[in-house]
Amino acid sequence: MNTGLRITAFAAALAATFGTAYGVGGTVGAISPGPRGGAHGGPEGHAEAGREERGGGGHEAAAPGGLEISQGGYTLDLKTPRLDAGERTDLRFAVVRDGTGRKVTAYRREHGKELHLILASRDLTVYRHLHPVRAADGTWSTPVTLPEAGGYRVFADFRPEGGEALTLGADLAAAGPYESAELPERNTVAVTDGYEVELDGGLTPGRAGELTLTVTRNGEPVRDLQPYLGAYGHLVALRSGDLAYLHVHPEGEPGDGRTRPGPEVSFTATAPSAGAYRLFLDFRHEGEVRTAAFTVYAGGGADGSGKPAQTEPEGEGSGHAH
Repeated sequence: MNTGLRITAFAAALAATFGTAYGVGGTVGAISPGPRGGAHGGPEGHAEAGREERGGGGHEAAAPGGLEISQGGYTLDLKTPRLDAGERTDLRFAVVRDGTGRKVTAYRREHGKELHLILASRDLTVYRHLHPVRAADGTWSTPVTLPEAGGYRVFADFRPEGGEALTLGADLAAAGPYESAELPERNTVAVTDGYEVELDGGLTPGRAGELTLTVTRNGEPVRDLQPYLGAYGHLVALRSGDLAYLHVHPEGEPGDGRTRPGPEVSFTATAPSAGAYRLFLDFRHEGEVRTAAFTVYAGGGADGSGKPAQTEPEGEGSGHAH
C-alpha cells in the first residue's frame, strides 16, 4: 500500500474510532452512576471503586474517570497529540487551571507519585503505566514507544494541592499502517514474563464484588511479592468502547500486620455499567514490575456476549514502563 493510501486508511479508521468514543462519552451521565469525578476520592485521595456506602444499605459505584479532558476546574493539555508508531517519542503534557491558563505545579503525592499516567490503545490490546517527570514550569514528559498505529487514550490520574482527586483523559493518535484488532477474548488466566496470574471473581454492574488474583511461577505460588507504589498490586479497569477508567487499590497494605505479600491480591470493585472490560494488574517481584491483562464482562449473562470463555491463558501483550 502506498503512503497516500496508508494515511487515508488510518485516518478513516481513526475517525470512526474517535467518533464512536465521542458519541458514547457525550452520554456518560446516563451510564455512569454516582458523583462526578475521578475514581479516586476520600481523605487519602484514592477510593476503591465499589466501596460500601454506609447508611444506605447498599453499594454505590465510584464514577468512572477519564471520559473528559476538562473537569473540576482543570484541563489536560496534551502537547503531543500525534506520534509515529514504532518510534521513541517524548510524550509531553500539562495540567492547566481553567480560567487562568496556568500550569499546575503543586500536587499531593499519592502512592509515591504526584501523577500517574496510563496509556491504552482504543482496542485495549496495548497498555502502559507510565511515570512521567515534571519540569519546574509544570510540563510533564515521558518517553514512549507505541507498537501499533491507531487511536490511543491517555489518562492523567492526580490530585492538585488543595483540590479533589481527578482523572482526565485525552486522545492520542499513532500514525502508520493501520489494522483494526478485536477485543481480546474473555480469560481468567494471564501469562506474563513466566508468571501465571489467575483471576477469581467478576464484575457486577452497580454492585461491589471481590476480585482475587493469584500469582504463581513455575507452578509454585509467589509468596514474596514486593511493594509497588505502596501496595502489592494495582488494578486498572477500562470499559470497552469509551474507555471509562477505574483505578482500584487492593485490600490491606504492606506492613499493616495482616496483609500477606502474595500469592493472592484482593480488590473490591464495582462496574459502573454492563459491558466488556479489560483489567490490568501491575505487580512487582524480584525488582521487576509486570502486568497481567484480562477481559471480563459485567452483566448480560455469563460473558455479556454469548461467546464461550477462553480457557487458554492470554499471552503477553501489555506492558509496564517507569
